[in-house]
Amino acid sequence: MYHLVCVNCGTTYPADEILYNCKKCGHLLAVKYHLDTITVTKATWEKRPLSVWRYRELLPVQIEPVSLAEGGTPLYHLKRLGEEMGLPHLYAKHEGMNPSGSFKDRGMTVGVSMALQLKKKSVACASTGNTSASLAVYAAKAGIPAIVLLPAGKVAVGKVAQALMHGAKVISIRGNFDRALEMVHELCLTHGLYLLNSINPFRLEGQKTIGFEALDQLGEIPDRFVLPVGNAGNISAVYKGFLELQEMGFINRLPMMTGIQAEGSSPLVRAIREKLPEVIPELHPETVATAIRIGAPVNAEKALIAIRKTGGLAETVTDTEILQMQRDLARKEGIGVEPASAASVAGIRKLIKEGMIDRDERIVCVVTGHLLKDPETVIKQCEPPIEINADLPSLLYALHL
Repeated sequence: MYHLVCVNCGTTYPADEILYNCKKCGHLLAVKYHLDTITVTKATWEKRPLSVWRYRELLPVQIEPVSLAEGGTPLYHLKRLGEEMGLPHLYAKHEGMNPSGSFKDRGMTVGVSMALQLKKKSVACASTGNTSASLAVYAAKAGIPAIVLLPAGKVAVGKVAQALMHGAKVISIRGNFDRALEMVHELCLTHGLYLLNSINPFRLEGQKTIGFEALDQLGEIPDRFVLPVGNAGNISAVYKGFLELQEMGFINRLPMMTGIQAEGSSPLVRAIREKLPEVIPELHPETVATAIRIGAPVNAEKALIAIRKTGGLAETVTDTEILQMQRDLARKEGIGVEPASAASVAGIRKLIKEGMIDRDERIVCVVTGHLLKDPETVIKQCEPPIEINADLPSLLYALHL
């Protein structure tokens, strides 16, 4: 049904060999399906509920999956914000409506299921927050232990709370995310745990279903697909999924894949702007958008291909622009997202001002996590509640009535 293939040298490996990098050249791996043997039709998919597992023929899991009804997230038409920007076809796919509150659940339902399929007894990850929360949730559902490494003091409290409540072994290191990933990678290689960061090619398979769902919901191929970029797994996964649909004859063109990074954490954007063959890591990434505070994106190799092959764009946004869009999404569209999520729509606002995109494009922005993932950042931006005496005159005075 499928095997693993190196994205650089093309070396293939059996599907049941537990690898995270090519043994010959050290580059990333991808899941390669024998698409000519897959006979599913779009009509078959359309009879199933909108979810990750609607598209099971293009997923590697062959056992009963570990599932919490992930996927099926809403696609919102951003009418007010679109009107302000002069973009009549602007949409947001709200991945914060997944079970743990982020898009990571799409990858974890597949990744944890693969851990069981491959007979692994425990799972682990490094995280800026959402991965740890999602891993803890799905490991709990599967009944296996989970270990997560976090950069101390750099993870939003809502995400830490989730990992703790769902029973993961949470370890904070005095270092950044990139160092945490190095450590957990080594731990998994030496002690047999199953690594479920996005370097794991099976985990990314679940995340490509964001694109599948958006196509089904929109009823047509979007011109541009926009994602916040941290570790670059999401943009890589969605692009791969679109390529598979094109090869199967389900679509006849690819959306322009567009990646948005925070200005203080933007190695991928630099590589695109300067036409570099690979990303140069940022040693000290910094942004209020903790979910994308990553200086060495592990999937940069795949993401660069996705953007370049589709004629897409890469842009940065400041923390101020991110937080403004977070407020605008909440107050003008009723959509509550964490800061990193707002980066995609903030990026479109910037690109349209710069004349980099056409106003008649059909644009899908992925907003990746729920507002309550980072309540501290929300509270800092907002006026505190007004406290009054418990009488009507005080209430009228507070309301200026």
